[in-house]
Order: sequence, then structure tokens, then C-alpha cells
Amino acid sequence: MKKEDKLSIEIISMKNETEIERPMFPFGLSAGFPSPAMDFEDIGIDLNKHIVKHPYSTYFGRVSGDSMKDSGINDGDLLVIDKSIDFVDNKIVVCFIDGEYTLKRFQKDKEGAWLLPSNEKYPPIRVTEDNEFIIWGVVTFVIKAF
Repeated sequence: MKKEDKLSIEIISMKNETEIERPMFPFGLSAGFPSPAMDFEDIGIDLNKHIVKHPYSTYFGRVSGDSMKDSGINDGDLLVIDKSIDFVDNKIVVCFIDGEYTLKRFQKDKEGAWLLPSNEKYPPIRVTEDNEFIIWGVVTFVIKAF
């Protein structure tokens, strides 16, 4: 794997006892023409319950690099990664290949398995029996900061 195609990711385990409920808008937020302001009652949401389906197998990781930018995953984004989900074709996964972690779209065809970047400046990675390879987890959410 080329050096510039590496994914530097810090894996952070979930603290399962953490529960923080925050207010949430009880109605959809218009992304078009703004609607008039309205009074509303706060509805609480606990993001742990919303984005973490399997607490004991969920981890977080911060992206370093731009190989998945065309899938909307950018340098600095925070990933929610579930190790208990079965991977299927075309899912975005965190893989361990030949001693390094990488973030790619997994695809299988008659020629074998491929790790596909979402940036044309990076080549696809063909996975063969010569590779030390595991799918570490499936990306379930991307958290962005603006």
C-alpha cells in the first residue's frame, strides 16, 4: 500500500455508562425556504442511543487523509465503527491490511475482493491470499464538524 493511501486512525472505545440527553427540535429543519419561527417544546435525544446500536462492539475513529472524500468522508471526520455488523458488498469498512489500517469501500467480484477509495487520485487495492487482511468494522455514521 502506498504511503499516501494510509489511514491514520485513532480507535476510541465507547464508555457505556455515559448518557447525556440534549434538547432536540421536535420538527424537521427546513433546508429550503425558511419557515416562520415557532414556539416549540424541547424533546430530548441521547446520541448514544441514536447512533450506537451495539455499545460493546462500537468504537470511534478520527479520519486522517482524503481517500474517501467523494463519499463525504473528510480529513478530521469522526467515524462510528461497529465491529458486530456483518460486512456486505459496497459497505464502507475499516480494514487491517498488511499491518496498516485503511478506510475503504469493500467490494467483491468474480476476480476477488477489492478495497475502493472514493477519490480518483488513489488506485483500488486488490486483496489476495498473499495479504494479511481482516475487516475490522463497518462504518455506521460519520460525525462532522463545521
